[in-house]
Amino acid sequence: MKCVALLGATGSIGRSALDVIARHPERFTVDALAAHRSVDDLVALCRHFRPRVAAIADPDRFIDLRDGLRDAGLATQALAGASALAEIAAADDNQVVIAAVVGSAGLASTLAAARAGKTLLLANKEAVVMAGELLFAALAQSGGRLLPIDSEHNAIFQCLPPGYARDPAAAGIERLILTASGGPFHADPTLDLATVTPEQACAHPNWRMGRKISVDSATLMNKGLEVIEAHWLFGAAPEQIQVLIHPQSLVHSLVEYVDGSLLAQLGSPDMRTVLAHGLAWPERIDAGVERLDLLRHGRLDFLPPDRQRFPCLDLAYDALRQGGNAACVLNAANEVAVAAFLERRLRFSDISAVIETTLNRIATAPVQDMDSILAYDAQARHEAWQQIGRRAA
Repeated sequence: MKCVALLGATGSIGRSALDVIARHPERFTVDALAAHRSVDDLVALCRHFRPRVAAIADPDRFIDLRDGLRDAGLATQALAGASALAEIAAADDNQVVIAAVVGSAGLASTLAAARAGKTLLLANKEAVVMAGELLFAALAQSGGRLLPIDSEHNAIFQCLPPGYARDPAAAGIERLILTASGGPFHADPTLDLATVTPEQACAHPNWRMGRKISVDSATLMNKGLEVIEAHWLFGAAPEQIQVLIHPQSLVHSLVEYVDGSLLAQLGSPDMRTVLAHGLAWPERIDAGVERLDLLRHGRLDFLPPDRQRFPCLDLAYDALRQGGNAACVLNAANEVAVAAFLERRLRFSDISAVIETTLNRIATAPVQDMDSILAYDAQARHEAWQQIGRRAA
């Protein structure tokens, strides 16, 4: 029996994870559930899974959570604030932590789980992007294990040889190929991206995701962040990581070996497959997903990304090559720009411009500890909002 803490329980990843867990009550029990501020949804999940503790990241919602749990007749302890998520992640009561908090808000709890030696199922790519060096140092010191839950990185993980140790050359690996759906706009090169609305950007053709990650998919920044993540997860240099547009989202990624072999992981676009793999690893369990019918789909297309129309991908490569704080700055500027776009304060086509200007205005510097990461993050957010304000003036 594995005892699981789920951070980001009310989001799409969290709900998929709980669906898999519910299918295997003999294997998994839920110790803790955490959400950002959706108290009613969190209480409803607590009624079903009856965790030891529930946490809401927004401290202003603590009383609502406490009273909601009490009114539901639950003995679940209520906690609130960012420190509560880190406390849950490090608690001795669980062995597996699913880190599915969106954006930089998930960094502290992800590092707490790594330092506590947990099996960390990581769906929060921003934690690796911002603090990859610190994260892997913490895992090495504590003996913790990281299993990637991004569909692309999990696909690569499944195509690697047993015991892979973040050394492509030693494993005979030549290249990692990340596939991208291309988002909702790649198929229409005549579309004026300056006119795109948040509703259009969030209408992903294949995956059901939150608003922020849907916009990242539309700009290709999501794939850029995954390139940085792949560098840290698998020890690959930037030139060893390639991105291909694959509109069907059936081939989730590939690994090319020096002998010419190209291994791919395929499946229906359903995150329950990935979560079942991570939860049961190294075993396999039923995920409840629709089986992939290759005869029905019939074809697999692969295209190069349009780097001129979607410059965020190259901005991520540039940040990876710069090293130091550049990826942290990139991530912070992107989060601010996407938030401004969703609030209709910034055009879709200006997201990349805000990120590029922010990167150019903040000097590259080494990342030393958590405090320095938070300082660079705050500096980049301030600069990005300044850029947005100038564009709105």
